Amino acid sequence: MHARDFTVCAMHGDMDQKERDMIMREFWSGSSRVLITTTDLMARGMDVQQVSLVINYDLPTNRENYIHRIGRDSRFGRKGVSINMVTEEDKRTLPDIETFYNTSIEEMPLNVADLI
Repeated sequence: MHARDFTVCAMHGDMDQKERDMIMREFWSGSSRVLITTTDLMARGMDVQQVSLVINYDLPTNRENYIHRIGRDSRFGRKGVSINMVTEEDKRTLPDIETFYNTSIEEMPLNVADLI
């Protein structure tokens, strides 16, 4: 993404708190428009209001963390979108998440234009 001139920052669990704080300041200030994080690092305790899209590369291992991950995209009454990349293995976990939250997670059409 950097090579295509997107303003991107990334954060992972092996970074110390000072590094994470610096990256979050970049994102909150708008100097970086895309924040990439790993696993459940952003699941709890981080209040990022301006997120409108969350992409889960993998489903959380703990179903309780799912709502915290996707909740980043619709804070304070704002609308947002969550996309889950689901593997064959995840297909066994997905019904458990749907039951736990009493919801239905729709499969995305192959042609995204069908959503418009």
